[in-house]
Order: sequence, then structure tokens, then C-alpha cells
Amino acid sequence: MELETRLKEVVEKIKPLDESAMEASWKHWDSLCKPLRAMGMLEDMIVQLAGIYGNPRPKLEKSAVVVMGADNGVVAQGVTQTGSEVTAQVLENMGDHLSSVCIMASLHGTEVIPVNVGMLVDGKHPRIINRPVRYGTANMAKGPAMSRQEALEGIFVGIETVEELYRQGYRMFFTGEMGIGNTTTSSACAAVLLEQPVEVMTGRGAGLSSEGLKKKIAAIHQAIAVNQPDRRDVLDVLAKVGGLDIAGMIGCYIGAASLRTPVIMDGFISSVAAYMASLLAPAAKAYMVPSHCSAEPAGQLMLDALGMKAPLHAGMRLGEGTGGVTLLSLYQYALAIYDRMPSFAQGNVEEYTHQK
Repeated sequence: MELETRLKEVVEKIKPLDESAMEASWKHWDSLCKPLRAMGMLEDMIVQLAGIYGNPRPKLEKSAVVVMGADNGVVAQGVTQTGSEVTAQVLENMGDHLSSVCIMASLHGTEVIPVNVGMLVDGKHPRIINRPVRYGTANMAKGPAMSRQEALEGIFVGIETVEELYRQGYRMFFTGEMGIGNTTTSSACAAVLLEQPVEVMTGRGAGLSSEGLKKKIAAIHQAIAVNQPDRRDVLDVLAKVGGLDIAGMIGCYIGAASLRTPVIMDGFISSVAAYMASLLAPAAKAYMVPSHCSAEPAGQLMLDALGMKAPLHAGMRLGEGTGGVTLLSLYQYALAIYDRMPSFAQGNVEEYTHQK
């Protein structure tokens, strides 16, 4: 079956959140012995979980960070501080649970799943899932990064990965990425889709110098001029100026939503993939959870485009899913209050009421 048809079938499986569970969750929050809505976005997070799981008393479920690893041909334009060999090395480190996100995830018992969706080489570590669509994308400054078919195949790597993990009992997913040059591809996609100047959407990534930033901006301008991506066609934008790690994350968002599981966003690159997924599958946005606002220049702009607010503003810009995993602590705090705080009657406090 043609992949675009298969994608539409997956999208059609996405159902709205359970409104009755969410209403019951708000009722429970409002019965607790505290000022109404005083926990702000922490309350929103639990109500969203209730709607996703269809349970007004949700729990933190078995979770995994799905890290999509891919290399980008645009690195040839001198847009990065390090070489493409770093992509594979970091995924190998993830195999040994040595990367930043692995250390953070271990505190919560969360697994990190490294997926090779398009690195220049196959991963060697047995924990790396090798599903390369191709071995690195082409240099988008010279022509399309990949074909439309390859972009779709990348999306399905993400969909099929979360489906397999779901069968293994995972019920919460975090998106992560690793790919030298991927702030270039994500900035290009964002500039096209949001019709924003490249200069506004492009930052220093992993520590570029001012001269390096000029090269990066020039490479994106050239890629857009050469490829003329159609902003009305997400797959066209993804294929021409995107990357396979972005494609894989798009699939994670759509796949997780089709399975009625929450999917937690990371930073800028992850939010670009989330925005693209929301254009392909508008109903999937209800299952996405923003974690933090990236320190990349366009971090806030992407959240604005999604109509979302992130609870964390910590100046993070590492990627890998590190920002997303930090949200687990907030979930734990929120659920502790939700489950253990007495009601107004139990706490011998006069009940608060909603005021106009």
C-alpha cells in the first residue's frame, strides 16, 4: 500500500481526548484543600493525562525516550562545530547509558531507545535499533535532502517504533534526537512553514562562532532558493530541507497519538517535528505535552505556533530528550498533590469557589 495512504489510515485512528475523564479530573483538583487552580500548569498536565488515558485518576506509566539519530548532508557547508562522526558516537554512548539523557532518565526508571533512522553508518551497540532509510541525507544546499518516499519511510520508522514499544508495555513517550547539523535542517523547515526570516529562526546550535552562524544562515537561504519547498505541503518541506531524525520524530508524535499515549516534546528541533506532525495530523496535538522552552532563538516562536506554553524555562538547548525528561519531576510533584492532598472537608478549611 502506498505510504501516504497508510499514513492517512494511521491519522484516522487518532481519537479526541476523553472529556468526561478531564471534567472529573478538574472536579477532583477543585475539591483539594488549596486555592483553586493554584498549581497552575501542573494541574493542566494531570487533566491532560486523564483525557489521554481515559482515567480521571491517572498514574505515571512505563515510559521511554525514543532518540532518532540521523546525519545531514548540509554539514558539508561548514554549518557545525563538529563532524558527522559525532552522531554515531553519541548513539553508541546511549547504548551504554552514558549520554546526558540516559543519566537523567535513569533517575526515573525511564528507558532510552536509540534509533538509527539515517546515520552515515550502522550502529554497532546491540541496544541501537538500526532502521536507516538511507545513510545520511544529501546536502540540501545543492538539492533535496531526500525524496518524498524517503521522508515518508522516515515517518514510518517513528510510527512503527512506538507501536513496537507499546506492545512491550510502554505507555508514555518522549521525543529525542541526535544528528550533527539538525539545528540547520529544523531552522530551514521552521522558516519555510512559519514564513519567517531565516535569520530569526536560526541560532548557534551547538556553540557556533559568529562566522559559523553566517555560514549556517547562508546555507539555509541557499537550500530554500535551490529547492523551493512548498510550505503548504509538509512532506515537500521535510523532503527538501528537513532530516530523517525530524521525520522519525513526526512519526513518534502521530504514532503515539494513534495509540492514545502521551508524547512529551523536547526543545526546538522536537517542537519543529511536533508542528509538522500537527499539520499532518491535527488531532495528534492533543496528545503532545510541551516540556521546556529551548534557548534557541526560535524556541518560543515554535511553541507559539503550536499554541502551547512550556512550564520550564531553564535555558536548555542540549536536545536528546533532556528537556522532556525533566518534566517527569513535575509530573511526580503534581500527582503527589493530586493523590495525597486532603479535601477541604478533610482539611477543615472552608471550600474555595470560582469567582467571576
